[in-house]
Amino acid sequence: MTDVVETGIEGLDTILRGGLPRDRIYLVDGDPGTGKTTLAMQFLIAGRDAGEKGLYVTLSETATELKAVAASHGYDLTGIALHELISSEATVLPENQYTVFHPSEVELGATTKAIVEVIDQLQPQRVVFDSLSEMRLLARDPLRYRRQILALKQLLVGRGITVLLLDDCTSGDNDLQLHSLANGVIHLEQTAPEYGVARRRLRVVKVRGVPFEAGYHDMAIQTGGLAVFPRGSRSTGAPAARAVFASGVPELDALFGGGLDRGTTVLMLGPAGVGKSAIGTQYAVAAASNGERASVYLFDESPETYRWRAEGLNCSVDPYLSDGRIELAAIDPATVSPGEFAHGVKCAVDGGATLVVIDSLNGYLNAMPQEHSLLLQLHDLFRYLRHRGVLTIVIMAQQGLIGGMQSPVDLSYLADTVILLRYFEAQGTIRQAISVMKKRSGKHERTIREFGLDARGIRVGRPLTEFHGVLTGVPSYIGEQAPLLGRRD
Repeated sequence: MTDVVETGIEGLDTILRGGLPRDRIYLVDGDPGTGKTTLAMQFLIAGRDAGEKGLYVTLSETATELKAVAASHGYDLTGIALHELISSEATVLPENQYTVFHPSEVELGATTKAIVEVIDQLQPQRVVFDSLSEMRLLARDPLRYRRQILALKQLLVGRGITVLLLDDCTSGDNDLQLHSLANGVIHLEQTAPEYGVARRRLRVVKVRGVPFEAGYHDMAIQTGGLAVFPRGSRSTGAPAARAVFASGVPELDALFGGGLDRGTTVLMLGPAGVGKSAIGTQYAVAAASNGERASVYLFDESPETYRWRAEGLNCSVDPYLSDGRIELAAIDPATVSPGEFAHGVKCAVDGGATLVVIDSLNGYLNAMPQEHSLLLQLHDLFRYLRHRGVLTIVIMAQQGLIGGMQSPVDLSYLADTVILLRYFEAQGTIRQAISVMKKRSGKHERTIREFGLDARGIRVGRPLTEFHGVLTGVPSYIGEQAPLLGRRD
């Protein structure tokens, strides 16, 4: 097995299947502000904590500036050597402006020699060069630059040193020469959406000898460093055993064929206010009352409003919030990427959650119109949750109130169970109906039942056999006695 070094970033190590092979040279490139320096510091700190000496060679920033960056993340660089190879104050004088570098550093060969001397003196196991754009300017000629980097690689490889070369991509062209010389390439980038904070992502371009997770992975720069969220959450081991998850409302469970099955994804469809969230809340409370944990992700309302609404339906979540059996997480899609959201759900499941409620997906979809791969990310997330035996309830509001409805996206093919709720008019009042349109995991009723919400909670009536066209919103009465839950004040 290849001996690897951990990068100090859990998500990146997951993508790399453990870390970077030791005693190799790696390129970390990206535009200014994408997190290269932060990544390099985490790499050196992880080495120091593992008992390895670290060296940070800077050609563009002073040690004071680097310490300021470290302090902003709460890092302590004690035990990590900082070596400056930048211009002195004398070089900015008019009579000394032959180059922006000190005369002793005009030649790239002298700079390379100075680097080797420092390495010979300190004998580090991890080295960072920041940045290669300065060395490219020193070389002035692409051929000479390539030869110097190749010479540096030959000097370092075999000494038990793992090297990160940082490049800020300011040369203006796609420099693939360095890509061919490095044993691995990690690319960082950031984009600015039309609304919300900048999106950051990472891609491992290559790592020789490592079956890494290819493609883009969302990441964020947080206080404390880079947080990388690996794409495509995968669960190992045997799938969880299937079992029925009861809601605590007998009539509702009967409609669902005894309840909803664990390890399945349930899509609740219907217009706004019809009762979709109430069903999700009922299942969360049922899980908590049985000693299980439920995680509810709110995109459209605050936890305070959610608690107040649940209290009004005789389905209070407050008794279960203090001990963590129900967790309410308010999600702002303008600041959270799809990868970060999926990572949070995965962490909740790893922490013991057996029920996940996403309420609702509309706010997430509407706030992120540029995320074209969102459905693929949801597919990966649902697959992971199924494998872990988690019941996932996804709520989506359809456009319209009565009559034909439209969904912002079609998620029905991803769901194992589709539950449809509708408004309909009867006896001069607006009422609700519920039906199960699809259930892959077992039998269910094919009837349409009346559905109601009041201070007693969720109420489900008998099948609406005396009505025709309930799902259209304006049914016709064909029976002798209306089997309704009663007139409402």
